[in-house]
Amino acid sequence: MRIISLLASATEMVAALGCLDQMVGRSHECDYPPEIQSLPVVSTVQIDINASSAQVDAQVKELAREKREPEDPALKALSIYAIDVDKLQALRPDVIFTQTQCEVCAVSERDVIQAIAQLTGLQPLIVSLSPYRLQDVWEDMLRVGQALGKRDQAQTLVEKYQQRLTDLAVKTSAFGARPRAAVLEWLDPLMGAGNWTPELVAYAGGENVFGEIGQHTPWVTWEELQAADPEVIILSPCGYTLERAMQDVPLLQSNPIWADLQAVRNGRVYAIDGNQYLNRSGPRLVESAELLARVIWGERLPIIVDDNAWQHVQ
Repeated sequence: MRIISLLASATEMVAALGCLDQMVGRSHECDYPPEIQSLPVVSTVQIDINASSAQVDAQVKELAREKREPEDPALKALSIYAIDVDKLQALRPDVIFTQTQCEVCAVSERDVIQAIAQLTGLQPLIVSLSPYRLQDVWEDMLRVGQALGKRDQAQTLVEKYQQRLTDLAVKTSAFGARPRAAVLEWLDPLMGAGNWTPELVAYAGGENVFGEIGQHTPWVTWEELQAADPEVIILSPCGYTLERAMQDVPLLQSNPIWADLQAVRNGRVYAIDGNQYLNRSGPRLVESAELLARVIWGERLPIIVDDNAWQHVQ
């Protein structure tokens, strides 16, 4: 089987199922495990991802505005990513993994269907993942397993992931009170964290402040952040490495409301690598919950996490 993954989380699922040797291509965002980075890249992003957070947000909103103007509904979808059709043809995939969840976050099913229509003599199986909550992620794992002929192995992995989360919840419940935690998925402008993140916060022993389970991420005003006044603030911008997220901290510090928040006054602000963990709907969401628990409870919770994935914000 010749596999192309256009979704970073799907690539991690393929790896967990032991099928990396069948991958022949990847998206520009697929970067884990490290050995897949030698594979051909078949997608590119069509906005300036090196711009400031505010400029990235403006570019996405401008694309959305332009696509709302035509009367033809088929033209109203975002076109942030491009697929190299010639390279896709040369790689001759049997199966392509993509997603329908968020056209801002990754190559979409619509993009793939448009590319496939231009191929000659190929009819690859398109497997679209659509995760909104943790149960969706586990079902996607089974869907990937089914496509690769490894459904039983996928089921075993899902059960292990769920057990680890249950074990974490048991440990954190022993602490009693659940600190009110705000996870910010974008920093300029402010955005909370929805979809599966509230579930991860709950497993970590916190009470999620912004965002609903299974719902897209909500915008948050500074006044709303001030009114909520969370005990813990976690910065985890979507698609940003830990280092890139830390570059935006001065933007927060420049707002007069920031210094008055209790989480800031008490030194309980942290950054977590959102690109590798919280925002990637794959197996490492288990580690994401453990990272959240680590920053919420500190040394009170004796668990091992990736110390390169989080940082205390002074």
